[in-house]
Amino acid sequence: MNALAGNAAASSDSEGEAPASLLQASPGFEAEEGGGCPIREVLDRVGDTWSLLVIINLQPRPMRFNALRRSIEGISQRMLTVTLRSLERDGLVSRTVRPTTPPEVEYALTALGRSIAVPIGALGDWAAENRAALRAARAAFDGVQPAAGK
Repeated sequence: MNALAGNAAASSDSEGEAPASLLQASPGFEAEEGGGCPIREVLDRVGDTWSLLVIINLQPRPMRFNALRRSIEGISQRMLTVTLRSLERDGLVSRTVRPTTPPEVEYALTALGRSIAVPIGALGDWAAENRAALRAARAAFDGVQPAAGK
């Protein structure tokens, strides 16, 4: 148990306080000897826009490079190459080269890559349910903040 969750659980046992939050109690937030935690490592990989969009677009089926690039608006050839290499390095995407002329390269999610679809889907569901509330909060915040430099 992480230190934060352990302290919260210990203080809530007899004092009637709320138990540790779901996030604090998750093993994904436990610090390791090097100071990192699993969630940080995963967010470093899939927390960027391009990685997430590549995973989403590969989820239904494997795709060739140019088809994948056309399906992700705004991504450059270089950024897609860098993103695919990082996802392949982390075991989330596989790269298959077929010996044709020119070589045919196809990218697909691995079993590990497919397993992340459930949490990404849950995040997508949360985003869809709360999009209007987020926009309203932003508008309210922006409406009451003084202009920069004044």
